[in-house]
Amino acid sequence: MDTRTIRRTSVALPALDEPGLYLSNVASLEGGRGRMAEFHYADADLRDLDLTDTHLMDGRISGVKVQRTRLDRVSVDSVEFAGCDLASLRWADSKVSRAVFRDCKLMGAALEDVTLDHVLFEDCKLDYSTFTRVRAVGPVIFSRCSLRETTFAAADLGAALADDCDLRLTEFDGGTYRGLDLRGNDLSRLRGLAFLQRIVIDQAQTLQLAGALAAELDVTFGEDLEGS
Repeated sequence: MDTRTIRRTSVALPALDEPGLYLSNVASLEGGRGRMAEFHYADADLRDLDLTDTHLMDGRISGVKVQRTRLDRVSVDSVEFAGCDLASLRWADSKVSRAVFRDCKLMGAALEDVTLDHVLFEDCKLDYSTFTRVRAVGPVIFSRCSLRETTFAAADLGAALADDCDLRLTEFDGGTYRGLDLRGNDLSRLRGLAFLQRIVIDQAQTLQLAGALAAELDVTFGEDLEGS
């Protein structure tokens, strides 16, 4: 089984190259009885993509561009998303297992009540997104992703790791983050530091957190006061 490992966190990748597994090209993700398996969906340019009560498994979705994406109660198991642009993504009440999002644009996405287990986001743009009550029940890796002004609200990311990511104005608003590994990132512009109890950082990042706290508290330094 292929894995992606960064420091102590290892994500099991989709098993799409197993002997005997053949991915059939499909023209739609709407399978019979709400199930799509062993498929390859590629190079589609859609106005809307709406899936409800659907199970996607053992497949690859590549080069798909959508102007409006709605996924409700959509389970994903062993699926790779590559080079996709899923604009206005709304994904709710779902579970994503052993999945990879590579070089995807998910800007402004809204994930709500989504469970993540062995999920890799690599070279993805997730700016201005909102992760509400998203739970990492297994390892989750964000690698070289842009998370500018992204908000994690009431999330559980104790099993997650971010490495070499853009975390400018990334905000944490409630939730559980004990064990979240933020080593290898610039933390100087994080927001919601009060919720980041017992995260994992390098000692050198302490000064970055201090700078973030000063900005969040909007403090005034005495040296900047005239006539001090």
